[in-house]
Amino acid sequence: MANEEIISSSDARFNASRGAFRAGRPQGPAQGPAQGPVIDQDGREIPAHSLRDGFRQFQFDFGHSSANPFGNLTREQRLARFEMLAKLLDVAFILPGTKIRYGVDGIIRLVPVVGDLLATAFALWLVREARAMGAPWHVTARMLGNVAVDGVVGMVPLAGDAFDVLFRANMRNVRILRRWLDKQPR
Repeated sequence: MANEEIISSSDARFNASRGAFRAGRPQGPAQGPAQGPVIDQDGREIPAHSLRDGFRQFQFDFGHSSANPFGNLTREQRLARFEMLAKLLDVAFILPGTKIRYGVDGIIRLVPVVGDLLATAFALWLVREARAMGAPWHVTARMLGNVAVDGVVGMVPLAGDAFDVLFRANMRNVRILRRWLDKQPR
C-alpha cells in the first residue's frame, strides 16, 4: 500500500504505480481472485472449481459418440441406408387395384411448390450421401441430372406428379451408384 493514496473515506483508491482508479474490491484477472462466493440466479453458491474450467465441460464430440447415428458406418451399411431411403421415397406403396408403385416423394409433391422443394432436397441429400461414399464427379453429375429432371418436371401441376411416380429419380440414382460400386475393387 506504499504506492497507493487514499482519496476518500469510501473504499475508492488510486494506484499510483499503475495509474488506475478502482473502487471497492480488486477488478480483473491481474488483481487476484474475486472475493466472496459466486451466486447463481437461484441464490445457490457456485463452487469455485466449476468456474475455473469455464465452458470446457460443455464440449460435444458428435463424430465419436452415440449422438451421431451416422458416424462410423461401413460402405455396405451406407449403401443399404441409401437404398432403403430411395425405396421409401419412390416405391414404398402400391396404388390399390393396380401395380403402380409410389413413395413418400410422390405424396410430398402433391403440396404445391413446398412439396416439390422438400422432395428435391431429399433427393439432393441422397446425392450428397453418394459423394460421401466416394462417388466421383461423373457419377454424381448423372445423379444430379436425374434430380434436376425430376425437380423441374415435377413443378408442373398434376402432370409433374404423375411423371414423378413413373420416373423414380432416386431409384435411378441407386442403380447408377450400385453400377459404379460394382466396378470398384474391394
